[in-house]
Amino acid sequence: MVKTLIVIVGPTAIGKTALAVQIAQKFQTEIISADSRQFYIETEIGTAKPSSVELAAAKHHFINSHHITENFTVGDFETQSLAKLNEIFEKNDFAVLVGGSGLYINAVCNGFDDLPRASAELRAQLNQDFLDEGIEPLQRRLQELDPLYFKEVDLHNPQRIIRALEVCISTGIPFSTYRTRSQKTRAFFCVKIGLNTNRGQLYDRINKRVDQMIAMGLEDEAKNLMPYRHLNALNTVGYSELFDYFDGKITRNEAIEKIKQNTRRFAKRQLTWFRKDLEINWFEPSESFNKTQQILLNLPSINWEP
Repeated sequence: MVKTLIVIVGPTAIGKTALAVQIAQKFQTEIISADSRQFYIETEIGTAKPSSVELAAAKHHFINSHHITENFTVGDFETQSLAKLNEIFEKNDFAVLVGGSGLYINAVCNGFDDLPRASAELRAQLNQDFLDEGIEPLQRRLQELDPLYFKEVDLHNPQRIIRALEVCISTGIPFSTYRTRSQKTRAFFCVKIGLNTNRGQLYDRINKRVDQMIAMGLEDEAKNLMPYRHLNALNTVGYSELFDYFDGKITRNEAIEKIKQNTRRFAKRQLTWFRKDLEINWFEPSESFNKTQQILLNLPSINWEP
């Protein structure tokens, strides 16, 4: 049969990891993580990595695979993930890809476009603008030059905003145009599963997860990472707010509330991205395992023996 990649997507805190582990155990296969924040060894609590129990239940790849000082691009992820999938498919008809980073999911399923390279001078200028003025002016500039990508991008990720601006400014063409040009051929079939629930329940999940992170020691983790706060890997929700608290710009309670608010906004952008993909089958988390099995049951040559 054609090799099948089971792709599990959805907003943060929705339960993607739990379903991925269930599916991986069902087919005795392995999981590729497509969460761009969980690559880094140093960001344990703030990125809500799978628990030790979940990691032991199924083999994961690209969890704690890099240090925050390493430059690991979407193109790198595409190349390395495809190589790992080839290894998995040599011994199994199925593999699982799970995560909330739409760009990374798309890179594996459809390929990452070869984007124009900007000059070193332009990149240096945009990075200096970020250091001098913060991220808000860059956000406004991206909204003006590429309103479509502005609605989808993680607005708290300066690396992605700067990369998009590089393309917009150097070519005069919106970054989103390059990302929708061509689809590369893959040697495997993708079955896409999306998890979501009503907004109230999703936001409640997010708020409880943030409270749990704080209880687990997120403040201490962020404090230990202060010397590296300039790195792109740490310019993200959960760390940026605490850095502002440490700087005395906001109170501790304000930092926690901002983490919750910005995470909710991030979840909304994730859903905006994934809802454009009409191949995704959407389910409530509680019914997702059984519904996914029903979809896979319609594929040929599946051995359903326990």
